[in-house]
Formats: sequence, C-alpha cells, structure tokens
Amino acid sequence: MKIPMNYVAFDIETTGLNPKYDKIIEIGAVRVRDGEQMDTFSTFVNPGKSLPARIVELTGIRDADVAGAPYMDETLDEFLAFVGEDVLLGHNILFDYSFVKKAAVNQKKTFEKMGIDTLRIAKRFLNDLESRQLGFLCEHYQIQLDAHRALNDAVAAHKLYQLFVCEYGGQDCDTFQPRQLIYSVKKENPATPKQLELLQRLIVQYHLPRDGMVLYPVADVTEESIDLEKITKNEASRLIDRLLANCRRSYPS
Repeated sequence: MKIPMNYVAFDIETTGLNPKYDKIIEIGAVRVRDGEQMDTFSTFVNPGKSLPARIVELTGIRDADVAGAPYMDETLDEFLAFVGEDVLLGHNILFDYSFVKKAAVNQKKTFEKMGIDTLRIAKRFLNDLESRQLGFLCEHYQIQLDAHRALNDAVAAHKLYQLFVCEYGGQDCDTFQPRQLIYSVKKENPATPKQLELLQRLIVQYHLPRDGMVLYPVADVTEESIDLEKITKNEASRLIDRLLANCRRSYPS
C-alpha cells in the first residue's frame, strides 16, 4: 500500500467554531506533488458581518482586511478549481471541510472529498505528548509557524505530514491512507422579503446608522455589523429576535 504524496493541504480561518452559524474569513491551500510544495492559494473572504473581538485577537485579521475581499460565493469556484480532484490534507481536517462543504451546498455544488488528517496520525503515534494541537506539534518538531493564518497553517500541516511519513510511514501505511470526509448539511435560504422589510423597520425604529444595506453595531442592540444583502433566512430570524427582545426590555408592557 503506497503512502499518498500528492494532495492539497488546506486550512481556513472563521468567525467561530460552528459551520451552521459562523463564516469563513480566510482560505489558504498548498498543492503538493511527490511531497514537494508546487503552488499556493490564499484569499481573505468577506463574511458579510463584522469579526468578533476574540477572532481578531486570535488571528490578527481585522474588518478592514475582509471588507474588500470576495464573498464566499464569489471565491468558491476558484478554490474548487485549485483543489481539483486532489485528496485534501489538514489538521483536524473535518472542521475545515465542513465549512467549505456548507458553502458548496449553498451554491448547489458538489464537494465530496477524500482526506488525510494529520491530527488523526498524531493521535495514532504521539499519545505520549501532552498536546497534539498543530501549534504544539510544530514547536515539538521545530516547524516554523505563524499560527492561525490559513496559508501558514496549511503549509505547516503539509510539513508535519512529511515528517510523519518519514518517521512512521514504515510502521503503519493504513493510518496515512485518505478517508472519505463526511459532513451532512442542508442548503441555507436567503432572507425572505418579509424578513428584510421587518429588519428595515426595526433599523428605522432604533435609528441605527446604516450605509446601503449594512447594519452597524449599536450598544445593547447588536454587537456586529451584518450585510443585509447577504443575510440568510436563519440569520435574519435570529437578528429579528434579538432586536425585538431589546425592544421589550426598553419598552416593557
């Protein structure tokens, strides 16, 4: 059984940990042939909402970085073309895959892939280590890493995989074989005209500053800016609930 040496290592940064609610803000990928880096893909992604403070602190990515970036529906085809038919590789790869799979489903595209998970390999061979997080493993193996940036993490996962192949590939080839990545997700629908009409009324009611279709943050109302042209039906429902709840607190019956 041959250990794969051709793949696309990739990583994403997001607004949070839940692909059901959170958005991609950066994608990084490296195409590998015969174990060598051949080409890279890197882009910021506009999530259609402002970035949580904890994400800015963690990644160093700011609203200004993503404001002029393409939305996911504008950059997905380019990323899928870069990946092509390759096997995917990443550290805890199902996390990254789930966000891209959701974006693909929303655009009625197919994204069924085989993947190699360096976290799974680490758990197989490195149970004696106190952590198997990417940053810890890179420090352990002296791989240079500016963590929590997508392309950096993708390159680090590639280098880590190559070290694992050299160190453990002769012991257990099966652990290095690609496996089907499975994540079930339903297509999100855009906000309905009725929802958008109600949101516009609430914006006027709260005197929220706005630029075109963008809702900006106001204390005690919403902690984030949201692009109403990109908002989904579920996101609109949650935002309406928050604004109405604030209204009830401000004007109790």
